Amino acid sequence: MNEGYERKKQPELVRRTLIDCAARLAIERGLQAVTVQAVADAAGVTKGGLFHHFPNKEKLIDAVLKDQIDKFDAAIEATLAHDGEGYGCFTRAYIIATFSMAEFAPALESTCVALLTDPVARTHWSDWLRARLQRHHATDAAPELEIVRYAADGVWLADLQQLPADLRMDRDQLRTRLIGLATE
Repeated sequence: MNEGYERKKQPELVRRTLIDCAARLAIERGLQAVTVQAVADAAGVTKGGLFHHFPNKEKLIDAVLKDQIDKFDAAIEATLAHDGEGYGCFTRAYIIATFSMAEFAPALESTCVALLTDPVARTHWSDWLRARLQRHHATDAAPELEIVRYAADGVWLADLQQLPADLRMDRDQLRTRLIGLATE
């Protein structure tokens, strides 16, 4: 009689757990702390189990970055669903997503660092942004809207630099002002 416990295989759950644990390690201790052993330990799997889902650390980090971009994209889609397809709709959604993600998703901080330093991450971001701008070209191609999106990018860069609040404009006022600029 076999009395050993046999865990049901749930590959998507294990994969999700590995991505979440890697993101959490990156948030808490930086990308350098995301080692195969540390992620495997945090997820409660063996290194072999991790390698079953990701052939190497780079593919795991890649999955974390893609996951963060997907979350950002989902926030944009949610806003677009309410905003419609008029002038500046993507830019307004981009602003709203940038501000909301900075408030509740600190994993973006490690993603932002990777976007600045890692060529693969920059490619993912560029591909995503290029596709979105092509999709919304009719509504968001104006140079003024590009400037507003660059300003929104400055918000997460300022967050990354942890500038003191007294050196920055009030977030709600800045968000409202940027959205206003994307509406005119």
